[in-house]
Amino acid sequence: MLASRRNGTLYVGVTSNLPKRTWQHREGVVDGFTARHGCKLLVWFEVHATMEYAIAREKQIKGGSRKRKLALIEAMNPLWRDLFAEICA
Repeated sequence: MLASRRNGTLYVGVTSNLPKRTWQHREGVVDGFTARHGCKLLVWFEVHATMEYAIAREKQIKGGSRKRKLALIEAMNPLWRDLFAEICA
């Protein structure tokens, strides 16, 4: 999940290469929602064994309420730190 800032606009997506895809969003290489809303902070993620599972989970999260999305972030990353450097290390 990317965010524009703490409690800001949220973006949920799926990818097979999280560091690369996050970098693309951060650098504005990708036109669309994240560029328009400034979603550049990686604040939450999950790893799944298959793309099929990842897509199913993405749909579940997207279909959930904002409150549930915020709860996922707060449980893993209560300070809303940008996790990008951690996934690139």
